Amino acid sequence: MFDTLIIGGGAAGMSCALVLGSAKLKPYAEDKKIGIIVHQKASHLQNALFYNVLGLAEGTTGEAILENGKMHLASRYPHVEQIDNEKVLEISKTDNYFTVTTNKGSYQSKTVVVAVGYTNLLSIKGLESYVEPHPRAAIEKDRIWLKNDDHLVEEGLYVAGTLAGWRSQFAIASGSGAQVATDILTLWNNGKQSHVHDKV
Repeated sequence: MFDTLIIGGGAAGMSCALVLGSAKLKPYAEDKKIGIIVHQKASHLQNALFYNVLGLAEGTTGEAILENGKMHLASRYPHVEQIDNEKVLEISKTDNYFTVTTNKGSYQSKTVVVAVGYTNLLSIKGLESYVEPHPRAAIEKDRIWLKNDDHLVEEGLYVAGTLAGWRSQFAIASGSGAQVATDILTLWNNGKQSHVHDKV
C-alpha cells in the first residue's frame, strides 16, 4: 500500500516525486511510502529543446531531463520506488484507497497523482467522467484536461501538469507537480501548511 503513487514520469510527475522524496526527514513524512510509475515514452519532453528555462543550461534537451531526472530521484531519494516499463490501464476506487492497474500488475495507494500528457489519447479507465476539453489549448489541437479544483479531482485523486489545465510550458508543468506535492505534504502534516527547502 502506497501513501502516494504518481502516474507519469514527465516534468510534473518527476517534480512531484522529487519534492515528496525530499521530505523524508520530516516527522510527518518519514514513514510514508511513495511510488512513481515512470512511463515516459509519450512525454512531450522527448522532443523538447530548452533555451528559455531558468536554471537549465542553454540547449538542454527534454530527453536528457527525463533520463537525468530518474537518476537524480534514484540517487538522492532512493526510498521513492520507481516503477518502470509499465503502462497504467485503469484507476478504481474503493472506500479508503485506489487500485492502479497496469499492463503488468496492480498497486494500491491512499493518494494518486495523475501527471500524464493532455492529449485526447488518454486511455486510463476510471477517469472518463472527469475528461473535458482543455481550457488553455487551441481548440483545433483537441487537448483535454481532468476537471479539478486547484489540482484536486476528488478526495485522494490529484492531477498535475498540462492535464490539470495548465499550458504546455516546462516551468509551469514542473511547478504544478511541486504544488501537488506540497498539498500532499500539508495533508500528511494534519493540514498545517508544509513545504521543503534545502539550505546552504
